[in-house]
Amino acid sequence: MRILCTNDDGIHAAGLAVLEKIARHFSDDVWVIAPESEQSGASRALTLTAPIRVRKAGEKRFAVSGTPTDCVLLGVEHLIEGAPPDLVLSGVNRGQNLAEDVTFSGTIAGAMQGMQLGIPAIALSQARGLRGEEAPIPWETAETFGPGVVAQLLKHGWPKDVLININFPDALPDDVKEVETTFQGFRDHHVIYADKRVDPRGGQYYWLGFRGKLSNPPDGSDLRAIYEKRISVTPLHIDLTHRDTIHSLKGVLGGAPPKTPG
Repeated sequence: MRILCTNDDGIHAAGLAVLEKIARHFSDDVWVIAPESEQSGASRALTLTAPIRVRKAGEKRFAVSGTPTDCVLLGVEHLIEGAPPDLVLSGVNRGQNLAEDVTFSGTIAGAMQGMQLGIPAIALSQARGLRGEEAPIPWETAETFGPGVVAQLLKHGWPKDVLININFPDALPDDVKEVETTFQGFRDHHVIYADKRVDPRGGQYYWLGFRGKLSNPPDGSDLRAIYEKRISVTPLHIDLTHRDTIHSLKGVLGGAPPKTPG
């Protein structure tokens, strides 16, 4: 098996080292192609207004001056010699990618680009902050359970238009309860905020952050699983169409386009 590893935290991220260890449970043919610097929140961004530079960082290892999507695209089309990869692994992200977070996650985007190119893809994230901001990130949890979960997924398989989103709970390995197949949740409050600050010269600037308040998600959701120390496995796909609304709108919009009121 040929495996492409990427992430959005950058080529030097601790989670990428964990991902490499997971990948090497399945193959010695592991290629690491990751952003030169952190690209968290980049979503599916492509670098269109600047050249993309590639730095060789070792054997089968490249740092890219772009986004996770750039990394996977360049890896498959230019950097990986010979046959294309059989699997794309993206992560292990420093923090959870749950609920609405998946729409702006660079980790998810790396896996999604693999899926779009016809390659089975899995995103992996290690939750943090639920035991308190001072608690260290339990990377050993992703490292302990990642190979087994990925092995089961590869054995079972999944549709070509689906990527798999794995989140490991903010808990030490002995405290993890079980694995649960979940659906993508939606928080009942807004967690992103803009902190207004002043620089030393009196200029204003803003720093985006996340509120630590927990929501009250339904059973079966990715959020609930992580809150209750379970490993969440969520199949995602790129189709964002709300089909029930299609049917309701067909009774309102159809035929000749409506004219401007008045």
